[in-house]
Amino acid sequence: MSQTITSTDFKFPGQHKVYKGKVREVYFLEKDVLVVVATDRLSAFDVVLPKGIPYKGQILNQIAFRMMQATRDIVPNWIEATPDPNVTVGVRCEPFKVEMVIRGYLAGHAAREYAAGKRTLCGVEMPEGMRENDRFPEPVITPATKAEQGDHDEDISGEAIVQRGLVTQADYAELESITRKLFQRGSELAAEKGLILVDTKYEFGRAPDGSIMLIDEIHTPDSSRYFYAEGYQERQDKGVAQKQLSKEFVRQWLISQGFQGLEGQSLPEMTDAYVTSVSDRYVELYENILGTPFEKADISNIENRINQNVTRYLQTRL
Repeated sequence: MSQTITSTDFKFPGQHKVYKGKVREVYFLEKDVLVVVATDRLSAFDVVLPKGIPYKGQILNQIAFRMMQATRDIVPNWIEATPDPNVTVGVRCEPFKVEMVIRGYLAGHAAREYAAGKRTLCGVEMPEGMRENDRFPEPVITPATKAEQGDHDEDISGEAIVQRGLVTQADYAELESITRKLFQRGSELAAEKGLILVDTKYEFGRAPDGSIMLIDEIHTPDSSRYFYAEGYQERQDKGVAQKQLSKEFVRQWLISQGFQGLEGQSLPEMTDAYVTSVSDRYVELYENILGTPFEKADISNIENRINQNVTRYLQTRL
């Protein structure tokens, strides 16, 4: 089994705090500098699975960097550099405590809610008569509260976000506007590669200068769902499942094994063969989303590689 990185314990120059999220580890440095390490951990249903996926961190980190570069004209983002395949360095922002989820199609969580008979999601009305994976008349924004580690994200309406004081009315209006523009750009980038951007999420923060800044990652297979455009309508007409590029295949595997992150459920065994198959799927996702071959980084000693690359970069930027 290829080596993976599932936990880190770096001591970078100027470091004063570390935050460990579901799949990324954030090192807080002096002068509002962040070093974010994309690990090979895999999460689904807000649960971190027991084995790492080779190259997953590199894949997500590199897709996110490319997509951030492609949207800088819409909204500034937190990224300064990527000194290592698994690492991004950037500016620390104060995150808004909401995720801006936007859906162009009835898929995933929205489809499960719809199948359960619900016609309102996060205060947004969903039309009657839709089938799973049908396109919405126009994209819908269905926000979620940003959960603490170990908790589940919670659906919430834009109105409730403002009422709870999570975001001001003016800021929320700006977040919605930016979200729609980013989704339009993401859809255009996907179409160029023969893909449909089905749904995605964006996270924002307040930069040190007070401006709104795009943070986290965007348009990756962990934060987004893609369909292949070719044959989409034919599959819909036949009522068969869409060919997708997203983490949904992991969720479906877990569901088939009787796990949805609910109390009392046990995680299924991840065999080495299954882990390898997931890694291969992530490489496929990368190559289809970016349209370029994936170049595997040296994983003989990932921790040492990251430590050397990041330390060298931090020394040169001082």
